[in-house]
Amino acid sequence: MARVVVDVMPKPEILDPQGKAVTGALGRLGYEGLTVRQGKRFEVEVAGEVTDERLVEIRDAAEKLLANTVIETFDVRIDEV
Repeated sequence: MARVVVDVMPKPEILDPQGKAVTGALGRLGYEGLTVRQGKRFEVEVAGEVTDERLVEIRDAAEKLLANTVIETFDVRIDEV
């Protein structure tokens, strides 16, 4: 069984209140110079081999369901475990 990872992040121009809160908390804890943007990670288990056609299918699913492409970007990659 193979694993494909879909990373979803807010677009740079979109406000990220969770990332901003984490960035502020890190500063209060003494971690200076760090900026956080918070996103989502989906791990998709694939029965059988991950072919180019299968990756296209997963990208399509990510675009339609896993990410809101109006405000988020996504990246699909094979997880090399």
